[in-house]
Amino acid sequence: MDFYSLLIIAIALSLDAFGVALCIGLNSGVSINGKVLFSACSGFFQFLFALIGAYAGVLFNTYIASVPKVIGGALIAIVGVLMLKEGFENKGECPVIKPGTYFILGISVSIDAMVIGFTVLNSINNSLSVLKDTLFIGLVTLIISSLAFIIAKYLKKIELFSKYADYIGGFILVIFGIKMMFF
Repeated sequence: MDFYSLLIIAIALSLDAFGVALCIGLNSGVSINGKVLFSACSGFFQFLFALIGAYAGVLFNTYIASVPKVIGGALIAIVGVLMLKEGFENKGECPVIKPGTYFILGISVSIDAMVIGFTVLNSINNSLSVLKDTLFIGLVTLIISSLAFIIAKYLKKIELFSKYADYIGGFILVIFGIKMMFF
């Protein structure tokens, strides 16, 4: 996979974490340790789920059936539509943070990475390339969620972006899925 496609996928996947991080950052009662923990959990689980999905996709393609690009693109587009749906249901509300929920939030914003790993990263023949690409996805998520905390610190009115992060990420994944199916 070329770098720009991987970067677009990584950014689209990290926008869920960006939106949640903005909400957490706008809450003045959250400590710096909580912010660091959330960013680390989001990046780690984004990496882990993309890696698990990629290897599950390789196993599926090897031992069951090859997933054509049209099916993979359709699955990515469906994930994008689900992200859009989640944005409509969320209505821009920030989650209530209790101690110990950072792991759950990190997992919840990373589940879509497993589908992307299964459909996009499974065509890579080299295990080192899979590891490198999934680490990149996790690193981008770590950086983007950290940036959200910095933005929230200085711009408390940035709450509108957290409201639309699911929409933006979903739209990017739908476009990428359509591109994968037809081009």
